[in-house]
Amino acid sequence: MSQFVRASKYRHVYCEAPKVEETYTGFRLSTSTGEQSYIKGNSKYFATALQGGGGPFAVVAYGQYGRFDPSSPVVSGHSAAVLDFEWNPFHDEILASASEDSTIKIWGIPEGGLTSNLTEPLVDLAGHNKKVTLLRFHPSANNVLASVGADYSVKLWDIEKGGEMITCDGVHDQLIQDIVWDYMGSTYATSCKDKNIRIIDARSNAVAGMVENAHEGVKSFKMTFLGPSNKLVSVGFTKQSQRQLKIYDPRNLGEEIKKIDIDQAAGVILPFFDPDTNLLYLAGKGDGNIRYYEIVDENPFCFPISEYRSTVAAKGMAMIPKRGCDVMKCETARMLKLTSNSVEPLSFIVPRKSDAFQEDIFPDTASGFAAHSADEWFAGSDKEPAKMSLAPGAETAARPAGGASFTPPKSAMQLTKELAEANARIADLEERLRSAGISF
Repeated sequence: MSQFVRASKYRHVYCEAPKVEETYTGFRLSTSTGEQSYIKGNSKYFATALQGGGGPFAVVAYGQYGRFDPSSPVVSGHSAAVLDFEWNPFHDEILASASEDSTIKIWGIPEGGLTSNLTEPLVDLAGHNKKVTLLRFHPSANNVLASVGADYSVKLWDIEKGGEMITCDGVHDQLIQDIVWDYMGSTYATSCKDKNIRIIDARSNAVAGMVENAHEGVKSFKMTFLGPSNKLVSVGFTKQSQRQLKIYDPRNLGEEIKKIDIDQAAGVILPFFDPDTNLLYLAGKGDGNIRYYEIVDENPFCFPISEYRSTVAAKGMAMIPKRGCDVMKCETARMLKLTSNSVEPLSFIVPRKSDAFQEDIFPDTASGFAAHSADEWFAGSDKEPAKMSLAPGAETAARPAGGASFTPPKSAMQLTKELAEANARIADLEERLRSAGISF
């Protein structure tokens, strides 16, 4: 009797660990604890927080393997430890950082990486009353940033204007443990220490749905939306401290549509979803394993694919954008694994014999170009993320005219200087008019 085998292009995905000479080592990592993943990456660089005064963090270009020199230039402009950072998805050189000093700073990384210490941010954002713990950029609108503070508030910023646009206050009465945007960015979900999940309309602050007691365990739980389906995954703990995964349909939050008990380990699991392949990756803090599942729209909703095992514990994890992967090697995902003092890039590869671009396993993906401006989104616009082909040379063809813009607001020093120059010019013109006998 033959057994039915489920058809899937990604059923044989495997993880390829890097060679020793293809890792980044020698980091003196910050010991700050919190809800963050400790490392973030885009298609050019990764960032990770370091020990030292001023909340320093390293920005390292891919390919600069080897030991990180303690004298290497860093970003250092806060007055306390950096708790989270986030790359702007539409500007590879724009990075936001959040700190215990209750501020958010927007940094411009020089083309090609740091050549000297960066201490002057492009923009300073102040509005939280306590430390800022989490940052998330909007998935489709240009320069829109969500921040979470220990004051139990969520704030939405237009970083180009340097202003706070919307504040969600009074909805949470305990520490917010995670925040994730949905696929289009019209709502976001939060997990809270009170064990509840809230789905909030981003522009009206209305609570569109809530899951009470999502996970019974006392440890924090993390979430991710499952691409265009807008189903929501949460990964937390049972009352017996067993790690578990739940999938919810936001249209009916009364009960999860899928629950999987994972294991008995103690580390918080960080979930990452790739909407192009429908693969969900679960990486646990404090252990070396990464499990991955294929998500489908009908029961049983979730199929286990495989598991990457390692004896080296992960302190944090990040997934880089798809356009940063090596598509000619059939690399469908790349994770950055942060250990106690190193960063290991892990490649997830679909085995194929051909050396040609495999169009069937690389559908159009997020292009790195904004679908609409911040003003349009705050006015009510809703658009899916702009997409592009991953075929070699397609990125140039996909680039919109003018590209995405970012012009930081002028500092007080700049405005004072310009005002002084304008007043001097006015005085000079007035003197010329007087000399010519012209009254004014």
